[in-house]
Amino acid sequence: MTSVTAASETPIPPAPFKSSVMQIEPQWIDYNGHLNMAYYNVMFDRAIDEMWLQLGIGPAYMKERHCSTFTAECHVRYLREIHLGDPVQVSVYLLGADEKRLHTFEELRHATEGWLSATSENLTLHIDMEARKVAPFPPDIRTRIQKIVDSYAGVPRPEGIGRNVAMPSKK
Repeated sequence: MTSVTAASETPIPPAPFKSSVMQIEPQWIDYNGHLNMAYYNVMFDRAIDEMWLQLGIGPAYMKERHCSTFTAECHVRYLREIHLGDPVQVSVYLLGADEKRLHTFEELRHATEGWLSATSENLTLHIDMEARKVAPFPPDIRTRIQKIVDSYAGVPRPEGIGRNVAMPSKK
């Protein structure tokens, strides 16, 4: 049994998916004394990598099936500062999927106090790595993804989904 097959037989993760607890690394703190904006994306990406293992589209999938995912669009909101020593955890909501794309929303929270620090909304593309082009998910992976999307149907959608970047209009 390959690791991809084993992943497809893994139980559906609870909704939303919760990453492992992560620690802020000292070199990530900027001259303002808080987490530099770039490293929020590092933590969001690490959480997505953990979820992708649950979907069966992690490193083994790339090696065995020569497919992967690329982020096509990302919108991050920075809501509350994170500092060195703050443990954090990311919740990932799989909001939607089609044959070639995944729509996710992530919340970065203080792992022990629960307050929201940042969110990230993403559109991810499935890529045939040999052709380096967008391609449909294989049927078994597509079925697993749809089961997870369906399992999220009853979960309240977090605030902030679908927001855009704009200056408030002055009247």
